[in-house]
Amino acid sequence: MKISVVGTGYVGLVSGACFAETGITVTCVDVNQSKIAALNAGQIPIWEPGLDDVVRRNAEKKRLRFTTSLGDSLEDADAVFIAVGTPSGEDGSADLSYVLQVASEIGRHLDRYMVVVTKSTVPVGTSRLVKQAVQKELDARGAKVEFDVASNPEFLKEGNAVEDFLKPDRIVIGIEAERAQKLMERLYKPFLLNGHPIIFMDIASSELTKYAANAMLATKISFMNDIANLCELVGADATLVRKGIGSDPRIGGQFIYPGAGYGGSCFPKDVKAIIKTATEYGHSLEILKSVERVNERQKDLIFNKIRSYFGGDLKGRRVAIWGLAFKPNTDDMREAPALTVIRRLLEHGAVVAVYDPVAMDEAKKYVGSSVAYSQSADEALKDAEALALMTEWPEFRTFDYDTAKLLMKTPAVFDGRNIYDPAEMKIHGFTYYGIGRTKN
Repeated sequence: MKISVVGTGYVGLVSGACFAETGITVTCVDVNQSKIAALNAGQIPIWEPGLDDVVRRNAEKKRLRFTTSLGDSLEDADAVFIAVGTPSGEDGSADLSYVLQVASEIGRHLDRYMVVVTKSTVPVGTSRLVKQAVQKELDARGAKVEFDVASNPEFLKEGNAVEDFLKPDRIVIGIEAERAQKLMERLYKPFLLNGHPIIFMDIASSELTKYAANAMLATKISFMNDIANLCELVGADATLVRKGIGSDPRIGGQFIYPGAGYGGSCFPKDVKAIIKTATEYGHSLEILKSVERVNERQKDLIFNKIRSYFGGDLKGRRVAIWGLAFKPNTDDMREAPALTVIRRLLEHGAVVAVYDPVAMDEAKKYVGSSVAYSQSADEALKDAEALALMTEWPEFRTFDYDTAKLLMKTPAVFDGRNIYDPAEMKIHGFTYYGIGRTKN
């Protein structure tokens, strides 16, 4: 089989490389010439564990290639996947301009039956718009070419995306024609060896499933963060409450870890988009509106704790930040809680030193030269009057108390991910602030 994947961002590149890993011939397309040139030279534009090996291996075997020509990529292709960005507009709606531009271009080149698959995260009704855009271009050139549309949302976790794609727990596909279903079954057959199913459904349900899944996960996070804040007020320990409720199989232990708020490319954007979609249909998603408010408040929590610790005056105070990416095993800085803390500290006159194992270059796109970039976690601690842990990278899990006390002016730790033991911190002479923990 041969497919084309349009867009070499996170979703497109992972999808294309992993399809190629199963023996499918894949052409990845992007309008960004420098990105395509870099990929053809073996340079991977995103940091994702294992992705570079998969890309290089399949490129060497000629199963994966990169081009700027969508028309060329469609030659002999059985399906074309649209995997371009859908950023949030000012009103929270998903910007579909890139998706529809690609659909129109597909219509200008289509000359044989093909399935046009929307892989981008899009609101309900987008596949209908894609179909219209393709058909409009076919009509404009008088071409009588059959095609079908399908919706195939991705459920990849950054930091584990390659494994998620190759061994999916489920594959959701929205279709409206039996011919398209058979092609998609054939395409995904190599991924079903772990026994998990393809779930076929109508296209509207498929489009909504992606948003509903991310909205539910975001809800669990905000719920636990709200409970953690209550724990501090009543004298309870959120880590124990989490264990108590997480042992209930109806609730489960995932996504109920208190923290400094969720970020990344999906949850913030998708919660906004589903709220906007509901509004357009005259419905108000009150729970998700609260989820969003709680998350925005949570992102300020660590900053507020630091400011309170210094009596409200942060001018000239040196604060170290460990962890910049929104989660471990990625360099993604989009909507990262660390950015909120950094910006708030700088606004109040603090001096900020930062360190992250992989996201330093990406961070420069967001905060420029306004912070000091350290080459190691220890370097960031030098002369710091406080440390804020914002991303739970493995290298931060073992805290070297002696070294930290020698380097820091003031042994104060603000743990935005609750990875340290409050009692241990106290024994070693550190002032400790977690989230929803009373043993400071």
